[in-house]
Amino acid sequence: MNSEPVKASSQGAELGASKRKFADRVTRLFVKVGVLPILVVIAVTIFASASENFLTARNLLNLLRQSSYLVMVSIGQMFVLLTAGFDLSVGTIIALSSVVGATTMAATYAAFPESVYLAILVGIAAGVAVGLVVGFINGIGVAHFQVSPFVMTLGISSIGFGIALYMTGGSPVYGMPMEFGNTFGFGNIFGLPTPILVALLMTVFAMIIVNRTRLGRYFYAVGGNINAARLSGINTHKTLILAYLLCASFAAMAGMLITARLDTGEANIGAAMPLESIAACVIAGVSLRGGIGRVEHVVLGAVFISLVQNGMNLTRVESYLQTVVIGALLIFAVIVDQVRIRLRAKLGAH
Repeated sequence: MNSEPVKASSQGAELGASKRKFADRVTRLFVKVGVLPILVVIAVTIFASASENFLTARNLLNLLRQSSYLVMVSIGQMFVLLTAGFDLSVGTIIALSSVVGATTMAATYAAFPESVYLAILVGIAAGVAVGLVVGFINGIGVAHFQVSPFVMTLGISSIGFGIALYMTGGSPVYGMPMEFGNTFGFGNIFGLPTPILVALLMTVFAMIIVNRTRLGRYFYAVGGNINAARLSGINTHKTLILAYLLCASFAAMAGMLITARLDTGEANIGAAMPLESIAACVIAGVSLRGGIGRVEHVVLGAVFISLVQNGMNLTRVESYLQTVVIGALLIFAVIVDQVRIRLRAKLGAH
């Protein structure tokens, strides 16, 4: 006579167990993947319903082209974040590489007007070189003098922007060969816009470094526990310097591609890149405490930030409000990052 209550109780226990199992799976998926895929789906749904031009092939190609610059800077930023630092000077590196690269290219082209591609090569080399100098200074300050990454890169950012403005007097740099803009700004290589192709190549390069090399493992080790990494024989000073050098090289390449797109050297570009690149990384699951992050997730994070900006442009959201949205996304990403850390610790305890 009591079989029915017992059966109902058994079914209730099974239902509760299945719910707990489902919740546990969702929690583990969230810890592993983060909230980014959900945000991408929500953003695409909103902007596709708000603008009929959003999902057109032309706009999507333009979105990928525009996001390629942020992808490169964000991947570079990820190298530093993995070591539990961050680089607020990526905007300065973009501006300096643009000004120095354009000035060098224009001077070389004026001296050797028939050597177009030599001028382009020398200009790109100069732009990347000045970025590497900034990255090296950042790395030395953080690694050898134990200056806080915030203070070090913020100070360098102010110095670099001042130098770029002093060099140009606030005016754009002209005189570069047309082939530079036609090839690297508006051209196609193997059927792909050049910025997209360069971003893809640099993404593959970054994935090889992070996943296939000893240096990549060192980044994670230093970010996870720098003292333990040092005791295990890792040269933490060298690792930190290389992280900032890689970050600078990626930002400098982005700066040269932006210069090709604008067809001028500009001292006032890149100011928003520090915020946007950190937001792209953190919202992609890269921990601000270091030691956690994946390149492919960062690429998606950068595309998401550009997607939001593109959607807001199509829906005619004012530029001032767009900065509010990006800032809100960064705060939201940091909160999600903290929640993931707690959940990861909770799951690890079990």
